[in-house]
Amino acid sequence: MPKRVLQGVVVSDKQDKTVVVRVERRFTHPEMKKTVRSAKKYYAHDETNQYEVDDIVWIEERRPLSKLKRWEVIRGEKKKVV
Repeated sequence: MPKRVLQGVVVSDKQDKTVVVRVERRFTHPEMKKTVRSAKKYYAHDETNQYEVDDIVWIEERRPLSKLKRWEVIRGEKKKVV
């Protein structure tokens, strides 16, 4: 079975080898017929500690590494420094 891949923004990088990624999804509400935004946070493994807050990353499902970590960062884009 293929592993899920999600795209999100890093909201915390304070833990060692872990980033917290906020993934937003948009869907049409079944009754209101209005577009609704919903967000969820995932704890992802970042082996090299290379991603920082506001970076865009793609995370992939994997076996559990700890109580909360079930995702791993597979690639990312650094935020542009102006």
